[in-house]
Amino acid sequence: MWKFIVRRVFLALIIVVLGSFIIYGVMRAMPTSFVEAQARQRAAASATTGGPTYKEWLDQLTKAYHMDTDVVTGFVNWLGNVIQGDFGTSWKYGVPVIQKFNDVIWYSVVLNCITIFLEIIICIPLGIQAARHQYSGFDYGITVFAMLCISLPTFFLATLLKYTFVIKLKWIEDLYGIVGRYHEQLSQGDQILDMMRHMILPVLTLAMLNIGGLTRYTRTNMLEVLNADYIRTARAKGLPERKVINKHAFRNTLIPLVSYMSYLIPSLFSGSMITETLYQIPGIGYIAYDAMVAGDLPFTMFYSMFGLILTQISLMLADIMYAVVDPRVRVN
Repeated sequence: MWKFIVRRVFLALIIVVLGSFIIYGVMRAMPTSFVEAQARQRAAASATTGGPTYKEWLDQLTKAYHMDTDVVTGFVNWLGNVIQGDFGTSWKYGVPVIQKFNDVIWYSVVLNCITIFLEIIICIPLGIQAARHQYSGFDYGITVFAMLCISLPTFFLATLLKYTFVIKLKWIEDLYGIVGRYHEQLSQGDQILDMMRHMILPVLTLAMLNIGGLTRYTRTNMLEVLNADYIRTARAKGLPERKVINKHAFRNTLIPLVSYMSYLIPSLFSGSMITETLYQIPGIGYIAYDAMVAGDLPFTMFYSMFGLILTQISLMLADIMYAVVDPRVRVN
């Protein structure tokens, strides 16, 4: 097992480096950048006073941000700083990238952890019950609900939820943000409750977008397991239905579910970018979106590398979980 983990870590490092190089090259090839935008702004501000021209500002800023080297040299210099723990200073926010990341990541962690928990406790039982009652009214209802969740675009669902719960029902006060307008005047306990109320719609949006896929996947694999010979044998021996489902069927359903859920964590963090932007939650997704729009190369590179590392960790955990749910993997 340890040899396998070492090989997987080594392979993951190679994938992260190669992926970072591709992203760096794409960012450097963009038709516009933060440097050009800053040069235009400073040239416009100094035009009336006879200051430096756009070209002079551009040359000065390009040299200051080390953009005057080729892509390979620039990436090697960036990677050398990353190995030392230095991801640079964000061009847009003016603070070290790591500092900005530490300030905003916890909003995304809380949002995604709650979403994952809700998905697991809702989707897996629904998928199992739909498979047990195949072609029943309950099964058809779950199928329609799952397909509806899969089909809804994020912006449409978020707009619909805000219109329903904020404008019509008035159960939630604000359309945007993580805190209310009187947040600073509240006690510490009320401040936590205020933030929790503002997290309801973003969590509901993310959960509904992902519930459909996991529910359908659970139902499909549960149906395949329930039709297997060993399940019929277990029932023929007179085992209780609850034991047949929970001990024999569900354990084998977990094997493909582990493969599916290995992409759940990175997909949630990448998908939360749209949700955080729509609700203006200052998480890593919303901040990274603003950085990308501004051409902030250091922060964009860090966010992309964060996604790559998260994906590799999820895949490696999935490989380890295979050994937990399937003894044959441990033997091999």
